Amino acid sequence: MMGYGPQAGMSGLLKEGTKQLSGVEEAVLRNIDACKQLKTILCTSIGPNGMNKMVKSHMGKMFVTSDAATIVRELEIVHPAAKLLVTASDSQEQECGDATALVIVLAGELLEKAEDLLRLGLHTSDIIQGYEKAGLEANRMLPNLVSYELGDMKNVSEVSHALTSCIASKMHGLEDVIAPLVADACISILPANINTFSVENVRVTKIPGASVSDSMVIKGAVLTSNTQGVVKHVRDAKVAIYTCDFEMGQAETKGTVLLTSAQELLDYNKGEERNLEQKVKDIVDKGVNVVVSTKFGEVAAHFLDKYNVMMVKCPSKHEMRRIARSTKAIALPKLQPPTIDEIGKCD
Repeated sequence: MMGYGPQAGMSGLLKEGTKQLSGVEEAVLRNIDACKQLKTILCTSIGPNGMNKMVKSHMGKMFVTSDAATIVRELEIVHPAAKLLVTASDSQEQECGDATALVIVLAGELLEKAEDLLRLGLHTSDIIQGYEKAGLEANRMLPNLVSYELGDMKNVSEVSHALTSCIASKMHGLEDVIAPLVADACISILPANINTFSVENVRVTKIPGASVSDSMVIKGAVLTSNTQGVVKHVRDAKVAIYTCDFEMGQAETKGTVLLTSAQELLDYNKGEERNLEQKVKDIVDKGVNVVVSTKFGEVAAHFLDKYNVMMVKCPSKHEMRRIARSTKAIALPKLQPPTIDEIGKCD
């Protein structure tokens, strides 16, 4: 006859290999230590003289950057306490777009001071109350420490002056060139309700062959690839956007076509080409002279060139969405003539 005696304590409720931490010396101090390690990684990357970090993601991609948001995102931190700091830095990134490293480093320093107080015997609730009072005092003092106040949100010179310190931490020495460009780009897409401003409406495109000082702001959408076909320039463009491939259509279901002679094959191909040419002609009759699509077939490109229509190949759905937003066009899922409301316009 055998008897079974369960293990006493918490270890009997948890699976084998699980670690149990309790008390100030074990749980709290270990959490603080995790946050301190994260702070140590980022504290040397703050400011214009901050050092770059080489990070290898789980996909095997290498990153060499001093941007705290990129470093934290690619580190894939799993410790619960450290993840709280990562969440706070993400909120800072979404709200202000800068000072993500400052959030983690400042929190790490505060926790390091709290560790000294814990070792002196203070209770965690007392330390929390002290930091809450310090936060209220800091909020009271901040309005008196303002160095520059932005008057007109749509004034390029004022906005660029406010952006200079932010850009200098990322591109030291080029802030006087980049800040006016960023200010001009942001003001040009500033909505009536400032709270709905979206950073996605401002994009950066790199073109080899010039320097940073040659950078400029272009209002609209810019594609670095060349156009398809022979038409390269169009004035007063009427734009039609298709999310499908611009080529001869395929049947929705599989079928078999029985051809008994070469003439039947030629007639079949000519019939397909006539149908495609008619579709192109119907689109051109609507006034369209620019077509944007993910792919252009050889026969379709021939007919579009025949009717002097510019072809813009755009395999990226994100770029296509930006073109549609810039031209006020509506993307069509099927190869059909667009209505007047679905045609975009561009100078």
